[in-house]
Amino acid sequence: MDITSINVNVHSSIKIDCGKVIYIDPFKLDETTHDADYIFLTHDHYDHMSMPDIFKVLNDKTVFVIPAALEMEIRRNTPVGSQICVVPGKSYETKDFSFETIPAYNRLKPFHPRKAGWVGYVINIDGTRIYIAGDTDATKEAESVKCDIALVPVGGTYTMNYKEAAALVNRIKPQYAIPIHYGSLVGSKEDGERFKHLIDTKIHVRILL
Repeated sequence: MDITSINVNVHSSIKIDCGKVIYIDPFKLDETTHDADYIFLTHDHYDHMSMPDIFKVLNDKTVFVIPAALEMEIRRNTPVGSQICVVPGKSYETKDFSFETIPAYNRLKPFHPRKAGWVGYVINIDGTRIYIAGDTDATKEAESVKCDIALVPVGGTYTMNYKEAAALVNRIKPQYAIPIHYGSLVGSKEDGERFKHLIDTKIHVRILL
């Protein structure tokens, strides 16, 4: 899969257009497109599960991939036709690709408790493994991820900061790293470049925010 198929709209709002259109945590979208084949949600915070933005991309064939705790809320609020409800640490199949769920949580901060069951995802598209970390610290589960492309939060406060994110990426050694979750609600606009300067030169960093 071509790295240029990945776009970061703002914050942690990601779109992958690989023949199928995949949105992860759509947020602050400028256009109404109704083009989502899949909508992945990592957790229920307003900047990750934004119903106005979900409705901008939703259509009657969209498949939701969501933590199990969100099942009833999505059913109540959307005309959803298909859901894949997930728990951390499992593997799943769709008709178009496979994916895994990675626990996403804070080790010491209170914002994303492990018991909530929130997740990041490793999506395997045509042999390319894309890790979308979600709101997480640099946990032992994150450090065990095998991926080709890693999208990791770097803004601190609610997640790991750019130094912690860079150390994680240098440990898991993807081919590409993309910093997210900074420059708007948390973190500074410079955090992406600060992250980039700490990354091993063998890893390519793309700044999309």
